[in-house]
Amino acid sequence: MANVTDNTAAGRYEMIEADQVAYADYRLEGGRLIIDHVFTPPPLRGAGTAGRLMQGVAADVRARGLKITPLCGYAAAWIRRHPETVDLLA
Repeated sequence: MANVTDNTAAGRYEMIEADQVAYADYRLEGGRLIIDHVFTPPPLRGAGTAGRLMQGVAADVRARGLKITPLCGYAAAWIRRHPETVDLLA
């Protein structure tokens, strides 16, 4: 699995690939992780980077007993494409 870290000070999950940082901005409200935006640097787009990032986010959210509210269109689409994560939706 990709090395995804929770940068709580910045309010985002981060993953470094090819010396570039992909990230998912979030807000934590109660037991919900609200994902506002997922960003992948242009050189990494189309290589599955954002998907690996979301896989790490979902694993951490599950381990912490939280739910996800995806405001970001990409995050919402990723969850819909991965039925094993639908139970994480708030």
